Amino acid sequence: MIRAVIALFFAVIAVPAQAIDIQEVTSPDGIKAWLVEDHSIPFVSLSLDFKGGASLDDPDKRGAINLMTATLEEGAGKRNATEFAQALEALGAELSFDVGDDSLNVSMRALTENRDEAADLLAQALSQPRFDDSALDRVRAQVQAVIKSEATDPQAIAAKEMARQAWGEHPYATSINGSSDSVARLTRKDLVAAKNRVLARDRVVIGAAGDISAEELGPLLDKILGGLPEKGTVPLPGQAELQLTGGVTVIDWNSPQTIVSFAGPGLPIDDPDYFAAYVANHILGGGGFSSRLMNEIREKRGLTYGIGTGLATGLYGQTWQGGMAGSNDTVKQAIDLIRQEWDRMAEEGVTQQELTDAKTYLTGEYPLRFDGNGKIASILAGMQLVGFPIDYPNTRNEQVEAVTAEDVQRVAERLLHSAELRFVLVGRPEGIDDDASAKTPVAADQPKDG
Repeated sequence: MIRAVIALFFAVIAVPAQAIDIQEVTSPDGIKAWLVEDHSIPFVSLSLDFKGGASLDDPDKRGAINLMTATLEEGAGKRNATEFAQALEALGAELSFDVGDDSLNVSMRALTENRDEAADLLAQALSQPRFDDSALDRVRAQVQAVIKSEATDPQAIAAKEMARQAWGEHPYATSINGSSDSVARLTRKDLVAAKNRVLARDRVVIGAAGDISAEELGPLLDKILGGLPEKGTVPLPGQAELQLTGGVTVIDWNSPQTIVSFAGPGLPIDDPDYFAAYVANHILGGGGFSSRLMNEIREKRGLTYGIGTGLATGLYGQTWQGGMAGSNDTVKQAIDLIRQEWDRMAEEGVTQQELTDAKTYLTGEYPLRFDGNGKIASILAGMQLVGFPIDYPNTRNEQVEAVTAEDVQRVAERLLHSAELRFVLVGRPEGIDDDASAKTPVAADQPKDG
């Protein structure tokens, strides 16, 4: 259950060789954006993140914002789905719409000569979506197919169970897709209501990059967003209280291997210990073949093809989590080792060599991600979404370099306690007992013996 992937992505961006010049732009109508100008090619990218995302769903209509988002490009204004797609193609422009737990993202890519026309189409998609019955039924069928597929995917099953136990009544606890029943009941009226919950000017953050000046960007943003309401119809979600308890949940699944998902308490990205935790995670399980867990569980014992951990820094809740898969007869040994390494870092900290190697990798060897206007625009919007300062790309490495072994041990002592880890296992692991209080029955659509 990875939350706020953008936030984690930014945390591993290396500082550019030269400082990134980010301008703060305010449109005539007061809309703010961050801009990196690059006039080397006649091309511009925009990325807009609307805070709240699918977490703003009406609880009784879970999946509405996801379905609405997927239907935004299916016709707008006077153009039906086919005509809208043809208009975009004629411009050589791209629009994309995506939604997650924390935000709804809209992006536009267009040649400079066509950016105004592309902006007109985007404005129509945001403020005048048609939500025609034919388009709604087609997209609904696609979502239903995803829901059906996830019901037979052990990794998805593990993620959903972990989310359910972690987040209680918060929207994080359920899939943004909704259920088959909830999606089946959604109407055009529900999609209009869902749009008004999330698409509003008071909750948008914007990144722009490419062949456009600050003077040109402001009016373009007013054109794109001018038709949206000033405020959404519901408030942003509140913070989620992590409800995980230590132990094991086993979901019976007829397979020779077991999917393992595990999670414990995390920390928000504005926590003073965040960078210490990030470095600690790299050493523990986030550093690929250089990590302790990979070394102990794969390299030394061959119990899995791969294991990894990460800081899931969602806007409304955080965990420190990981996952792997292993044979049913050896997965207990792997889980024992995970617990052992979790506690060892809290008790012993890290060596100076591990710390040096981690910081060298994170600041020097990790590839620079500012390698295209589309990525830059997305990064700028995401930085604002998670609350990074405008100079973050130019100061991030200093914060990594400042982490000491004492910092790592302090945050490890604070957060890494194996007794607090919840494991969700999907398979038939040998020698592992499910917690009686968390026993999960076999679903009707799971495969049976034979």
